[in-house]
Amino acid sequence: QVQLVESGGGLVQPGGSLRLSCAASGRMVSLNGVGWYRQAPGKERELVASITSRGIRNYAESARGRFSISRDNAKNTVYLQMSSLKPEDTAVYYCNFLGNPLSWGQGTQVTVAS
Repeated sequence: QVQLVESGGGLVQPGGSLRLSCAASGRMVSLNGVGWYRQAPGKERELVASITSRGIRNYAESARGRFSISRDNAKNTVYLQMSSLKPEDTAVYYCNFLGNPLSWGQGTQVTVAS
């Protein structure tokens, strides 16, 4: 069974950092592009960062310079390192394959507040 499990969210103060993890099973992240998405209350889900099978990274304008996507092929896991967090980064963060995406998982809540 192919599965993605997000973790690492939490409450952080503005300016703080968090690292999210997306652990995959049943499909190799090294052979598939993976994206990190987020959905804030009342807003549509948006793609924040992605990494292709070739390791090409892309970022939404809102994330560029503050977020960094990476992967550990041995652990079959994709990470999203977030720094200089802002209140507007508050959302549920999800990961999914770029091609042949799965049904959305539960995601991980990120709350940026003082």
